[in-house]
Amino acid sequence: MNDRHIHGTWDNTLPSQWGPVPGEIEVPLSGTPTAPGALVGNTHGEPAGAARLSLWDWVREGLRAGFFLAPRTGAAAPTPWQLVVLALASGALLAAVARLEIVGPAQFNLRGWLIPYWTTLALLWFAWWAMAPALREQAAAPGAASPEPSGGLAAWFALSTWAPMVPTLLTYGLLGWAAQRPQTWQGQIAGWVMWALYIPLFAWLLAAVVVVSARFIRSRVRTAVFAAGLVGLAALATWQFPDRPWELDAEAVAAAREPAPEPARLHLSQTVFEAQQALWPQQVQALLPERPGVVDVYGLVFAPYASEEVFRRESTMVSTLLKERFDADGRVLHLLNHAETAGTHLWATPQNLQRAIEALADRMDRDNDVLMVYMTSHGARNHELAASHWPLEVPPVTPEMLRAALDDAGIRHRVIAVSACFSGGWIDPLATDGTLIMTAADATHTSYGCGRLSELTFFGRAVFNEQLRQTHSFTDAFAKAVPLIQQREVEAGKADGFSNPQIRVGAQIEPVLKALEQRLGAGEGSEAAATVRP
Repeated sequence: MNDRHIHGTWDNTLPSQWGPVPGEIEVPLSGTPTAPGALVGNTHGEPAGAARLSLWDWVREGLRAGFFLAPRTGAAAPTPWQLVVLALASGALLAAVARLEIVGPAQFNLRGWLIPYWTTLALLWFAWWAMAPALREQAAAPGAASPEPSGGLAAWFALSTWAPMVPTLLTYGLLGWAAQRPQTWQGQIAGWVMWALYIPLFAWLLAAVVVVSARFIRSRVRTAVFAAGLVGLAALATWQFPDRPWELDAEAVAAAREPAPEPARLHLSQTVFEAQQALWPQQVQALLPERPGVVDVYGLVFAPYASEEVFRRESTMVSTLLKERFDADGRVLHLLNHAETAGTHLWATPQNLQRAIEALADRMDRDNDVLMVYMTSHGARNHELAASHWPLEVPPVTPEMLRAALDDAGIRHRVIAVSACFSGGWIDPLATDGTLIMTAADATHTSYGCGRLSELTFFGRAVFNEQLRQTHSFTDAFAKAVPLIQQREVEAGKADGFSNPQIRVGAQIEPVLKALEQRLGAGEGSEAAATVRP
């Protein structure tokens, strides 16, 4: 349609910007034919100008307009409160999705959320100017039928607010993906792919606004001017006002980076030594005996590094898990070095490790029961497990030391897990046909999550605290945990590459663990049923 200018005064133009003037709406007599398309969702014969749409109707028609479909709003115009709700709802939705752009703690930036709204005011003025001739024409001929929306500036604002919603949400999601998974977009090709996705989405966003606006403007020239103004405003806003509704919470980040308080130190005294001496007979005598005809699980949890709280938490978690998930309550010894547990837990020393294995062997059926050994600490490149409990001198533990203690005790079926750096070096010294051994890393890589700020190590968290709460199969839990560990290490920025956890399963222990898995699975939710040994 060619641009046509109809002369008029300001006072007879302004009211029509927001929809038909009530006094100018013609109400047809009963039975009078109504022009096709003049009614919107109306089954009672009201004229289009009197039609009222619900909030959902405006949202729906706005979203349809985003896919370049004609809005079915006729002469309807939203009420002031509908405009407020539509604007706030769209802003809240976009702000919620924009939260994905910040990794870690974030705080809402009210200034960054409000700044883009100056472009909305400017766009309102552009739209008012562009559609003024069409609105004056509508005011001059209020009864004329038109397939295009004619609800004035208010209807345009409602529709143009929601028309670009889908491409905008997709754009925000793309930016959030780039922020949350930066490794996905590394490299030149990935950068090209990002732009190949971003540019069409941004073009769709602009086109949606232009097309829905053109239905109100009804002039190619003014639509072109409006489109140019829209692009200019978008470019100016991107260049001069890059503020976002969310920003990194610097205080929370700084607090997280503050060094953890120094761990408590052990104070040696006669009371402490006497408490340790009393613990041995108490805990050994409390061990339950093996049950004839049942494959029992006995546990030995060993955490020798007193200076890190993470090992205390992790060893406690594993000890509890064995009792609750593997029917081992009353059959677990927890050796732990920590200043606060000298009166409740046996010290984790090489000598106590050997004694604990002997004590468990005396209670269990060495040929048929299963001993689960879990060790968590720092590991060295020479495959020693670090031990520390100052001022107590505690030597490190080696795989050869553990193998000798197990062999001397005559325990046949062993499940061993070592959560430490370079722990893959423990596999060959400990491997037997009756042993399942899994480690948090291979022999040449560090594991992750053993620092002061960690709740659990990545290995202990994924395998024991997550997967073994869903299954009784050690092999299944390990297989499902490894991809999670790799993903979390990438996200954490582990510098030396994937830890590469390892597992080796002896042929003789496989049927034993399978029978154990079936027994425990059958007893879920009730007391575990006994499994007769083969």
